[in-house]
Amino acid sequence: MNTTLIAACGMNCGICIGYLRDKNKCPGCRLMGIQNASQSNKTYCKKCIIKNCPNLKEKKMKFCSHKCDTFPCKRLKNLDKRYQTRYSMSMIENLEKIDKTGIREFVKNEKIRWKCKKCGNTLCVHRETCLFCGAKR
Repeated sequence: MNTTLIAACGMNCGICIGYLRDKNKCPGCRLMGIQNASQSNKTYCKKCIIKNCPNLKEKKMKFCSHKCDTFPCKRLKNLDKRYQTRYSMSMIENLEKIDKTGIREFVKNEKIRWKCKKCGNTLCVHRETCLFCGAKR
């Protein structure tokens, strides 16, 4: 888990099932544009409205919360609500923590937060149990 795995919306791609799985592994939202498009079939990332937000590109922002007049926008609020409801994780809170403590401190805390207490591997936000040992998160 590193700073390049934190998406503009505040999602930690390092805890996403797409990143953690072995088959058809996703490189993460921020690295998606760097890789050759033919190497990946992750159209949900390529077409992501938040990732492709004109404000991000125009103002050359890494995160939605930096210098954006509409933060949090309707799309981010909807995504955040869905993740809070389904996975008990808030992207808006993540962005606020990044703004307050910095990206390195945020990632340091994420490593602790999403580490399986039983086997030490990274937990997946999209699963209630560890992908590696089956322990409940």
